[in-house]
Amino acid sequence: MVRNKGKSPWLVLGAIVLGIICGSLTGDKAGIFGVTFFSIYDVIGKLFINALMLIVVPLVSSSIITGIARMGNESTFGRLGLRIFGFYIGTSFLAILVGLLVVNAFNPGAFFTAHGTAVMDPESAAQLKVNLAEGSQVSIISVILQIIPSNIVDVFHGQMLGLIFFSLFLGYAISKIDTHPQSILMGFWQGVFQSTLVITDVVMKFLPVGVFCLVAKSFAASGLDSLRSLAVFFFTVIFGLSIFMFVVLPLLLKFVAGVNPMNHFKAMGPALVTAFSTSSSSATLPVTIECVEQRAGVSNRICSLVIPLGTSINMSGSALYECVAAIFIAQVYGVDLSLTMQFSIVLLALVTSIGIAGIPSASIVAIIVILKAIGLPPEGIGLLFAVDRILDMCRTTVNVFSDSCCAVLVAKGEGEKEVLTRTDLEFA
Repeated sequence: MVRNKGKSPWLVLGAIVLGIICGSLTGDKAGIFGVTFFSIYDVIGKLFINALMLIVVPLVSSSIITGIARMGNESTFGRLGLRIFGFYIGTSFLAILVGLLVVNAFNPGAFFTAHGTAVMDPESAAQLKVNLAEGSQVSIISVILQIIPSNIVDVFHGQMLGLIFFSLFLGYAISKIDTHPQSILMGFWQGVFQSTLVITDVVMKFLPVGVFCLVAKSFAASGLDSLRSLAVFFFTVIFGLSIFMFVVLPLLLKFVAGVNPMNHFKAMGPALVTAFSTSSSSATLPVTIECVEQRAGVSNRICSLVIPLGTSINMSGSALYECVAAIFIAQVYGVDLSLTMQFSIVLLALVTSIGIAGIPSASIVAIIVILKAIGLPPEGIGLLFAVDRILDMCRTTVNVFSDSCCAVLVAKGEGEKEVLTRTDLEFA
């Protein structure tokens, strides 16, 4: 999730408002010295997207490799580790399915067409549809075959399914080799990961500029109709997150863990409020641990492993958002996604939510990965920035609650008796 520092949230919000105003006033025709403002927005916005795309391959690969190698090397990573990882995958997969259902049911991208909103010129849009139509003829078997690459060089050219598989496999292999070569490889990949984070921090310093240009471009092309169109997308995401947080997870707590979901909501109250206000799972971590251990009654043995690990790799709310956002952008471009492509989006959302969560603006990078993999223009994420800040607060809250639910599920699976037995808790 986004780890905002200092005044950056307000800078981003200011950039969004300014982008809406400037884009709506200038339109796509106004300019200076023969250069339209629209083209200026377009160039700077694309430069920002290119900078984000530049870090995708090293960030995804190094994050997955180091994370899996560390997990496989933990002395506690046996039956307990497999149980934890199983719940992580299971809850994220359920979240993505909820997102897939709501975005297909509400079809929010269609409202752009209904309001006459254009996101690219007709010639480019027609060519995109032709390219994707040709790509949609690929069978689901071909998509599966892309998971295991035949050429390691091609993997690092951006074949994301193959890159993710290779990174998972290499991370596991590193955890099983002798100590000396293991430490060398871990040092190398940790160095790549930390260096990429430094580059990411530098790129994200220009986030307000990038957001301004991408939002301004969108509103220059479509005017204030974009807000009306984005409202449907906004409520689609909120509806999906609500179903997952208030229906799916409570059902798991009730019928799998055998506990009262309302008691867990009360126990996690302070952490949920902190997550919503900070938009940061990392900043909320100390409060989350305190709530899970002291208020929910999960043992330190379980809590100290599940919660910090979940903050890094279990981002169910983000996974749901990535799925909805990718399909929404496809709908805006007028692309009818085949079952094969939707399967690819589900798979990519699942793995990217594990692979690059916990870094600044992780969802932005993850959506770029998905868009690139299915052949859509990465600059399509510019459509999301006007509402992304509030949605970031909401999905961070869902991420934290999902982590805590996994801790309860694991603790009950390990036979702990004191979980959620306190009756004196208030929400706040």
